[in-house]
Amino acid sequence: MITRRALLAAPALLTAKSKQPDIVVVLCDDLGYGDLGCFGHPNILTPNLDKFATQGIRFTDCYAAAPVCSPSRCGLLTGRTPTRLGVYDWIPEGSAYHLQRSEQTFAKLLQSSGYATAHIGKWHCSGLFNSPAQPQPNDHGFDHWVSTQNNSLPTHRNPINFVRNGQAVGPLNGYSSQVVADESIAWLKSVPASKPVCLFACFHSPHETVATSDAFTAQYGSATPRERAEYFGNVAEMDHHFGRLMAALEAQGRGDALVYFTSDNGPETLLRYPGSNRSYGTPGPFRGMKLSLYEGGYRVPGILRWPGHAKAGVTSSEPICGVDVLPTLIEVAHAAKPVNPLDGASILPVLKGKPVKRDVPLHWHYINSMYDPKASLRDGPWKVVGMWPVGAPSVPVASFRPPHLEIARQQSLTRFALYHLPTDLGEKIDLSAQNPKQLLKLKTRLISLHKEVLSA
Repeated sequence: MITRRALLAAPALLTAKSKQPDIVVVLCDDLGYGDLGCFGHPNILTPNLDKFATQGIRFTDCYAAAPVCSPSRCGLLTGRTPTRLGVYDWIPEGSAYHLQRSEQTFAKLLQSSGYATAHIGKWHCSGLFNSPAQPQPNDHGFDHWVSTQNNSLPTHRNPINFVRNGQAVGPLNGYSSQVVADESIAWLKSVPASKPVCLFACFHSPHETVATSDAFTAQYGSATPRERAEYFGNVAEMDHHFGRLMAALEAQGRGDALVYFTSDNGPETLLRYPGSNRSYGTPGPFRGMKLSLYEGGYRVPGILRWPGHAKAGVTSSEPICGVDVLPTLIEVAHAAKPVNPLDGASILPVLKGKPVKRDVPLHWHYINSMYDPKASLRDGPWKVVGMWPVGAPSVPVASFRPPHLEIARQQSLTRFALYHLPTDLGEKIDLSAQNPKQLLKLKTRLISLHKEVLSA
């Protein structure tokens, strides 16, 4: 029997399928930059992800597409800055906001290129979930889906709100990370070995309301209060089930898959809202948390493993972002390019030690920001943040409504701060006065992009 690895080792035997790598994208929810052992957490045990990081590339300058969940996920799926998609903030259940049917996702493009596709876990790209009134995961290219609208309910323990291919699953026993891994593994087993797979596995952990099995909470019995131990255990529990998923890929002959692991945004602020009493995530050395356009809001863990293509044990400081996922995947899969213009770029040059080639600098826009910056742009080592005028109308934090868009369109970015990130991870020193030419260049581009995406 000729194995997939043998085929890769013998170019003369390559088939059309073997030229299309299996692809797995794993997304966590509210996992902070500093929440993994391989990203510096002093207490949380993440042996599977730590090992995974030694097998590929660990990105120190990895960003989410937005500092909050729904926009971040939509940006990752489409390769487009989410504000231009009309997804401005997290999408409550029942909301009219959703990822439009006209947007092309990486799943849709890979599906058209012969891939079997699946979404497992948190969806959060539509308010009317499992309803014909809005596109569902299958409409966006997923052959198979076992998903939730937003969080695992009522908590991570014994979830009741999973839907499998349009049919409510009902109460489940266990914890949501286990469910996501179980369903992912079962689907992988169902796909013929000759067909390439694209799996988008979206853990709910460690988003509130956190619930963790006793076995993992007990590992942190000395952590106080108990809620801290539950958070630490929740990340460790996710790591355990991530390890199970990686082992399943290997067992099924798909160990040479391109696997990318990241988070949808930075960590939640402790006690920001009722029920966030277990939010002990950390942004590491960065300023800000989830909902912020300072680094802590959207700089996240990023690890890519692709045996035979991505050199093992590499640490890269090249800036990459969630919007880069689609252009990267369609390149490796030899899939068609989307019709809509992209904000991201393929990160494959990084695998050869080269910088990403960008037509447009990385940029972000979040009008419901917890802090003053409403837009930001990074170009090489430099970052500029843009703010509305002092006294501009306020917008409620993380509670977008249609009138807020009109408020934003009437405002201009008039105040700016310039940071040199390699020497100032905490964004404490505004270098605008010392670098007026650099400030002018970046703020001019940011102002133009901000107007562009808000008018889309």
